[in-house]
Amino acid sequence: MVGDRIKEIIQTLPPGVKLCAVSKYHPSSLIQEAYDAGQRIFGESHVQELQQKQALLPNDIEWHFIGHLQTNKVKYIAPYVSLIHSVDSIRLLNEINKQALKHNRTIPCLLQLHVAEEETKFGFSTEECMAWLQTREFLNMPGIAIAGIMCMATNTDDEVRIRKDFNTAHNFYLQCKAAIPELAQTMTICSWGMSGDYPIAIEEGSNLIRVGSFIFGEREY
Repeated sequence: MVGDRIKEIIQTLPPGVKLCAVSKYHPSSLIQEAYDAGQRIFGESHVQELQQKQALLPNDIEWHFIGHLQTNKVKYIAPYVSLIHSVDSIRLLNEINKQALKHNRTIPCLLQLHVAEEETKFGFSTEECMAWLQTREFLNMPGIAIAGIMCMATNTDDEVRIRKDFNTAHNFYLQCKAAIPELAQTMTICSWGMSGDYPIAIEEGSNLIRVGSFIFGEREY
C-alpha cells in the first residue's frame, strides 16, 4: 500500500521535482516499506523520534528535518541530517553552523518564510530575511549552506490564498538569487506543498514537496 502510493505520486511529478515522504509519527516498518519502493528522502519533525529511526533504518536514507528545531537539539542530528527545512532564526543558523563544524560537515539549510495568515507559524518575514542575506554573514559560516527557501501556506481551503502564499515564496526565492550573486548557484531548493496542496505548489515553483498523510495514512502514534 505505502509503496503503491509512493509510486503513484512519483509518476505525477514533473522532472526536477523531488518527494520528501513525511514519516513523522509513523513506525519504522512503514518507512522501510517506502524505502523498499525506492523512496530515499524522509521528513521528521521531532529530534528524539528521528534519532530512534535513524539508528534502525538503512544508512543511505536522506533524513530531512522539517519541524520547528530548538537550538539545544541541533547537536543530536548534526552528524547525519541531510537538509534542515525549518531554519527560522539567525540564532538557529549560528548553532547549526557550530555543530556542523564539530563533525566537519556543511549542512544544507532552507530559510523558512512566514507567508501564511496565521500568527502561530514560524519563519522570517521576506524583509528581515533579505536584510540578513544582504549582510553576507552566511559567507562566514562554513558549517551551513543556504540551499533554498521553505514555507507553509495558510491553513485554508481557499486555493487563491494558498497560491498567493506559494507565489510570494517563489518570487522571494528568485529575488534572492538575483540580488545576491553568491547564492545564484547554490540556492536551488523551493520546499512547499503538502498532501492537500502539492499540485498547486508545483505550479508555483516548488521542486521539493512534503507529503505524509497521502502516503502513510493518518498518524499512528
